[in-house]
Amino acid sequence: MSRKVKPVKVGKLTLDGEKIYVQSMLNVPSEDIEGNVRQAAALEKAGCEIVRVSVPNKSAVSLISAIKENISIPLVADIHFDYKLALESAAAGADKIRINPGNIGSMDRVKAVADECARRSVPIRIGVNSGSVEKEILAKYGSPTPQALVESAMGHVRLLEQCDFDDIVVSIKSSNVPTTIEAYRLAAQTCDYPLHLGVTEAGMERMGLIKSAVGIGSLLCDGIGETIRVSLTDDPVKEIYAARDILRSIGKGHGVRLVSCPTCGRTKIDLVSLAKRAEEELSRIDSDITVAIMGCAVNGPGEAREADVGVAGGDGCGIIFRKGEILRKVDEDKLLEELMAEVKRITADNIVG
Repeated sequence: MSRKVKPVKVGKLTLDGEKIYVQSMLNVPSEDIEGNVRQAAALEKAGCEIVRVSVPNKSAVSLISAIKENISIPLVADIHFDYKLALESAAAGADKIRINPGNIGSMDRVKAVADECARRSVPIRIGVNSGSVEKEILAKYGSPTPQALVESAMGHVRLLEQCDFDDIVVSIKSSNVPTTIEAYRLAAQTCDYPLHLGVTEAGMERMGLIKSAVGIGSLLCDGIGETIRVSLTDDPVKEIYAARDILRSIGKGHGVRLVSCPTCGRTKIDLVSLAKRAEEELSRIDSDITVAIMGCAVNGPGEAREADVGVAGGDGCGIIFRKGEILRKVDEDKLLEELMAEVKRITADNIVG
């Protein structure tokens, strides 16, 4: 699917479909300024490209300047109900405002926010989820169906368009994966605004990863989505690692792609331990290469011949290979050392940390 996207600038970034940006949200209490600053810096270090902070009250507006002084990535202010918080957040330097125009009151309030954001070149993200769909739309569809979600989102879009504002990003999330997928596909056919993807309330790390990979990954493979967030009930840094892995798995991310076989009765080395240690070592390599950790000759240079470098186990030993060509035989206890030596030969200066 090819989708033409209206470019929207968020800080120094442009959401236009050329690159998919990874987002996360701070989960430190808003009164803890130092904690929020610390977490924002940690997220940026992990690879977060856009970070969002909740602004639930007037005192929380001070978070914006404090955080922006310590990070170089765009900061989004998350606002609910109080339009004045949106005005103050934009004035404080927020790079984007997340708000639903329909829940901040009268049209003059919507226009006030739209005008302030337009004056400061701050885009607005409309965020709709299953719990925010208006009662009349729920009555029409009977439940928060994909069609209901999109109708709700487009209603908010029209409010901003009526204020001559079109620097808009749209997100339409559900905790139900098929609903999320169908809603975004419908939205992609309905408007040309950038879409922020995510499965909301996805759950704890294990299930959250699975639901996000299916939902976000399916849409990205359809050519839908300009930014993504993996929502986990966990440390948000894990959201960044998960999002990066999703992008790498579909060929749209940057970094090492690790492939490894599930092992079987032919495996004569401790491949699981080797793969875990290799994964940790490879996390410091910032290069687009494929590294294979394979259990035997059957799944080694043959099945993984496309890997840039890899190991294949034997009986207490293994081989190092590149692009299917066997380089040398190595004792089991030296496999990781020799693998990393070969990785570093082909990645040169792209080692971080």
